[in-house]
Amino acid sequence: MEDRVSEPSLVLVFSGKRKSGKDYVTELIQQRLGPDVCCILRLSGPLKEQYAQEHGLDLDQLMGPGPYKEQYRADMIRWGESRRRQDPGFFCHLASRGACQPVWLVSDARRLSDLQWFQAEFPQQTQSVRVQSSEKTRSQRGWSFTAGVDDAESECGLDNGVEFDWIVINEADAPSLDEQLRPILQLAEEAASTSSVNQS
Repeated sequence: MEDRVSEPSLVLVFSGKRKSGKDYVTELIQQRLGPDVCCILRLSGPLKEQYAQEHGLDLDQLMGPGPYKEQYRADMIRWGESRRRQDPGFFCHLASRGACQPVWLVSDARRLSDLQWFQAEFPQQTQSVRVQSSEKTRSQRGWSFTAGVDDAESECGLDNGVEFDWIVINEADAPSLDEQLRPILQLAEEAASTSSVNQS
């Protein structure tokens, strides 16, 4: 890829249902490792950015939670699916351009094609992480079932047929996140130190 700054040493591809805590977990990992070592790649950002650019829309409002985004949501989903049919890695490529840290955290993989793109591009470096929370916990965080969203591929595409390398249970009665993330953080620290040795 012509616009990739450097090859990552580790790519952790996160998935999970809405309100499972994917962003929280990836931000926690980035805080522990530091922004010089670790970057968070969000696949939804480039989708909205590209959609806004091609349709002359206000990106800030499209990124926000308000009614503006909702009026374009259905068309944006159709447009995104059309782009993925043409090139399954389109948004993965956009999200990863310019990334230069040795550890990449993909915070919002939603489809098998997202995971497969990173596995094909970085077969030695990519590992998958599933963040899980019960419906009760997700409801307490503000989730409620929305037909056409929670039963769509964008929410269910990685529910079956994937053997995750890591599963993080983001529940109050589960082992602490610190404890669950310790081996992932250790792996990331080793990858980052290997990267710095190879660059010296």
